[in-house]
Amino acid sequence: MGARTVLISGGGRGIGAATARVMAAAGWNVSLGMRSPAVPDWAGEVAGTVEAHPYDALDAQSAADWVTAARARFGGIDAVVANAGIMIRGTVVETSDADFDALMAVNVAAPRRLVKAAWDDLVASGQGRVIIVSSLSGKRVKSAASGLYAVSKFAATGLAHAIRHAGFAQGIRATAVCPGFVATDMGLPLTDLPAEELTLPEDLARSIAFLIELPNTSSVAEFAVNCRLEESF
Repeated sequence: MGARTVLISGGGRGIGAATARVMAAAGWNVSLGMRSPAVPDWAGEVAGTVEAHPYDALDAQSAADWVTAARARFGGIDAVVANAGIMIRGTVVETSDADFDALMAVNVAAPRRLVKAAWDDLVASGQGRVIIVSSLSGKRVKSAASGLYAVSKFAATGLAHAIRHAGFAQGIRATAVCPGFVATDMGLPLTDLPAEELTLPEDLARSIAFLIELPNTSSVAEFAVNCRLEESF
């Protein structure tokens, strides 16, 4: 069996970049979807092949173009990590329709479109893997200000469950990865906690790699990760 291939959206920084490095070090071919594609400096240090491809979550054609290019380069796709996302703070009452539409487009519609584009490859793999990077905000609403974002992440978590049901008989396993505060450019401004007390992107990356490598007989529907104690998570 040759090297397997994973597509990672939002691969230029944060969780996506960390996941790319872990997967490439494990021997996977990695195709990074980025608005401004650039192969990272560390690519020459890993066992797998790393490429970067233009990807815009708001462009309906972008996912199909990316999948077509990755298939031509590597012969097939075995896993998708839908990591690209945006955060807009606001209550569900005060928010504009434009902000609501943007959150749903990037955090829900774009991952669905990407998985759909790669579906035939995931089925052909017999052990296709889908990781939807959701959030603990997709499990509970912590505040009014996070409510708008939470609505989109509840939908993202539901999307992972729906994908798992749609492809289970064909060997596809989907997981909603639900982190709390992460030490990334997006996560740091959301909390007063110091960076050293937050979950590291590298730790999430190792968790994602672990989930992808599990056999079909060990399906994990949701994977919650937190840096602090909460009542339920």
